[in-house]
Amino acid sequence: MNVNEFYFDLPEELIAQEPLLERTASRLMVLDQKQETIEHKKFRDLIDYLNKGDCLVLNNTRVLPARLIGEKAKTGGKVEFLLLNRKTGNEWEVLVKPGKKAQVGAQIEFGNGMLNAVVEEIVPGGNRIVKFTYEGIFEEVLDRLGTMPLPPYIKKELEDQERYQTVFSKHKGSAAAPTAGLHFTNAYLNEIKEKGIKIAYVTLHVGLGTFRPVKVSNILDHEMHSEYCYIEEEDAKIINSVKKSGNKVFAVGTTSLRTLESITDEDGRIHARSMWTDIFIYPGYTFKMIDGLITNFHLPESTLIMLVSALAGKDYIMSAYQEAIKEKYRFFSFGDAMIIK
Repeated sequence: MNVNEFYFDLPEELIAQEPLLERTASRLMVLDQKQETIEHKKFRDLIDYLNKGDCLVLNNTRVLPARLIGEKAKTGGKVEFLLLNRKTGNEWEVLVKPGKKAQVGAQIEFGNGMLNAVVEEIVPGGNRIVKFTYEGIFEEVLDRLGTMPLPPYIKKELEDQERYQTVFSKHKGSAAAPTAGLHFTNAYLNEIKEKGIKIAYVTLHVGLGTFRPVKVSNILDHEMHSEYCYIEEEDAKIINSVKKSGNKVFAVGTTSLRTLESITDEDGRIHARSMWTDIFIYPGYTFKMIDGLITNFHLPESTLIMLVSALAGKDYIMSAYQEAIKEKYRFFSFGDAMIIK
């Protein structure tokens, strides 16, 4: 399967540069997998497409203020770090700009020495393994020195950093937000619960590789990045009971979907566990757990548009994207949403 089958031309003005004032005010495209119909609604209408006994599965990861601006200890040259994932203790894999200033052995300091780093290794792809030293608690130092790592297609500064966090975010560890969850408020989640719809949580710490275009012609040659995920026993029980009762499980976001499909046994059940997943879902994949998906609109030629194509069918998804462009939906992290049911 060729990557260019997932290409579409997106006008730059449709890339949302900031969140709407009200989280639930975004638009909602409704796709019916069986009928292959398209409806145009508001996100607040989502509840109308969920039935009592169904389950929404949310990713409760929290974005780290993972962007750090520092200086080389000897020369004072500016260096930017983006924390990608913790390896062990104080060792992290980081994206560095400019890379030429971060050779093995280079020493970088942040906040006038409040945080220091030594480059230990250059890994395939160019990222660095660095070891940090500091006084106190790392997360508290990071809160003082770091800023939110917005995706590169967002050029506007974010006034309220919490708007790049979901209202249910809990466990710090992501380099990017699980953006489908940004549409929910606590009040709207309570409305959903009051209708008898169950809520369960998974945790997947999102890496930047999620959003990168596939750079090989044949998608089967693409190597997925790994991300750490887990589910607690209580949430596993909720999801298993929903499936047993014949109701539907809706993943909120591709990160929740990838987690569910990674941790589901071949017999269709989930048990509490943690793991690293590099699952790559593209057309032809057989889903083990999820019945539907709430998601934003994704980049052309990305693994995420391949994932939604696997769920609803490539031709149907590509036509829906053309409809979204025609109707001027807002795309990507701060953009509008769709439900595939």
